[in-house]
Amino acid sequence: MNNSKKNVIFLMGPTASNKTKLAIKLSKFLPIDLISVDSGLVYKELEIGTAKPTKEELKFAPHSLINIRSINEYYSAENFKQDALFEIKKSFSNKRIPVLVGGTMFYYNSLLNGLSPLPARNDNLRKVLLKKFFHNSKNNLHKKLISIDPISAFRIHPNDSQRILRALEVYYLSKKKMSDLIKFKNYKFPYNSLKFIISPKNKNILHKKIEYRFEKMLSLGFQKEVENLISKKFFNKNSPGMNCLGYKEMYDYIFGHINYKKMFFQTVLSTKKLAKNQMKWLINYKDAFWIDSEKLKFSINFILNKIEKFFLK
Repeated sequence: MNNSKKNVIFLMGPTASNKTKLAIKLSKFLPIDLISVDSGLVYKELEIGTAKPTKEELKFAPHSLINIRSINEYYSAENFKQDALFEIKKSFSNKRIPVLVGGTMFYYNSLLNGLSPLPARNDNLRKVLLKKFFHNSKNNLHKKLISIDPISAFRIHPNDSQRILRALEVYYLSKKKMSDLIKFKNYKFPYNSLKFIISPKNKNILHKKIEYRFEKMLSLGFQKEVENLISKKFFNKNSPGMNCLGYKEMYDYIFGHINYKKMFFQTVLSTKKLAKNQMKWLINYKDAFWIDSEKLKFSINFILNKIEKFFLK
């Protein structure tokens, strides 16, 4: 398949919608390079709780931008944009097709629309903000952001303290809202893009899949994974990687701050809220083809047909 026009394929969708499954299936039919668009999969130490593809899956269908950071290292949307552009260019140089797969919407936005020049991270200011607004509840950080920048607060999950801190930090350093700064348009994604959004048509089905997936994570040893990290004294609750869904809740359960039932409920609820937020981003991609994740088996020919037509334009 000729890719002289520099075409990129996007497999987007909410959490637990079988995006990875579809990506691996497509690799059986097309000469593709998979590029992960997932803020949790960048961390080497996090496996079960991030639903990372298995070693067997990665051996059959390697993904770039997986296992590239320690959980104590910060990885920004700008980092992702630069890394993704590098991987896309490398894929083209090997005469293959880059396929971006994942559900971190802010990463997609940074790649497709760019980000404005933002002030550098300031750890001293973050300490001040935590001391002033945290008050034993991460929700207070989110409430403060709502009062300053409601648009950013709407886009950021209330449990994502790192991104909330970043938005507050940007405001106090620049005196400008992050939601205004990211409207910066002096950037254009340099390639053609074909977008597919993979999602169940019924949100209740997605909610059931989220619950089932977390139950599976627990059966696979998610608690043991976090206990092992704690025993190695490798991280603390405020490590960047700990913002991945479920890890802080499991951490609190292990230390007896919450019971098992609350840990399960909070994790599932946060995941459902994330899915809702992802869908709010996804509906803005008017040029995307929507695929029912419950009918992937019957959709593969449709997807391959759309890809073929796109490449023949």
